[in-house]
Amino acid sequence: MSQKVTGVIARTKGAPVENVPIIIPDPGPNDVIVRIQACGVCHTDLAYRDGDIEDAYPFLLGHEAAGIVETIGRNVTHVAEGDFVVLNWRAVCGQCRACKKGTPKYCFNTHNASKKMTLEDGTELTPALGIGAFAEKTLVHEGQCTKVDPNADPAAAGLLGCGIMAGLGAAVNTAEIQRGESVAIFGCGGVGMAAVAGAHLAGASTIIAIDIDDDKLHTATAEFGATHTINSRNLSDDDVIAAIRELTNTHGPDVTIDAVGIPATTRQAFYSRDLAGRMVLVGVPGPDARLDIPAIDFFGRGGSLKSSWYGDCLPERDFPMYVDLANQGRFPLGKFVTERINLTEVEQAFDTMKTGKVLRSVVEV
Repeated sequence: MSQKVTGVIARTKGAPVENVPIIIPDPGPNDVIVRIQACGVCHTDLAYRDGDIEDAYPFLLGHEAAGIVETIGRNVTHVAEGDFVVLNWRAVCGQCRACKKGTPKYCFNTHNASKKMTLEDGTELTPALGIGAFAEKTLVHEGQCTKVDPNADPAAAGLLGCGIMAGLGAAVNTAEIQRGESVAIFGCGGVGMAAVAGAHLAGASTIIAIDIDDDKLHTATAEFGATHTINSRNLSDDDVIAAIRELTNTHGPDVTIDAVGIPATTRQAFYSRDLAGRMVLVGVPGPDARLDIPAIDFFGRGGSLKSSWYGDCLPERDFPMYVDLANQGRFPLGKFVTERINLTEVEQAFDTMKTGKVLRSVVEV
């Protein structure tokens, strides 16, 4: 029997979000209904609202979520009713060419719920990243649910569902930072700060945080493990590169991570790294962004340039591990929760996000 709950939707491009009744259908054979406990407010949700991802309005927003499995479809075996889960948007299929090659982190056919949630008039909703968790309950595929320690704070654990895992995974999985290496991270928003924390967890000896906000740079050192900071607000590209090299014995860092994704920071990350150094792009570039670098520089500098999708994570492997590390005090997951709000405050949270003064606002349902 279908259920009516409250959810936060974006009805038209750029319009303020609305809190409205939504209809959750009975789960399909491999679907589950999850009672949401907490969901982070991510830049991706704002991008959905503003039409920067697709035009399939109305959207049911929210995707960095944790909650309790409430109802399961008849064929579900992956989770059980009552399980505490973090939701993910990479429920690997196991059958596509990426999965069959042994690289499920690149799965090309990830699972989503088999049925659509709707408005009361029957209008189908498009859930953000196949999740739609700014709601009292949501419908997802069983593979989108990853069981973690039920003693974890839902507001913190849910953040692994997107942004924090993206930055953390960029450092640990994509860059494969080793103990004693040097790292420069461009941008200290939620993703960049997670990369700082990931570099610290991996044992990097020099961790340089670069941003234009002194408060963020202070937080990077005080809370997340940065060893050095550079405020790049009034510096040219060459000045930033020189400052990074000065902190790494003139050679440049072993790893650079661009968590901003604009041409300036990408160029700085490319040229500041050591010869044969590794560069990772995790900040999502705008659709019109271009990077002009001579081909000989790609060849002559060696090393590797990688993009990091979802931190190259495997939710079933990574989410429980990082929740456990957080519970042990070895990873500062809870420090990413800047404020706790309710479902009626999502639009205000978007405004707060634009000020750059929060790592994550988290909706508690």
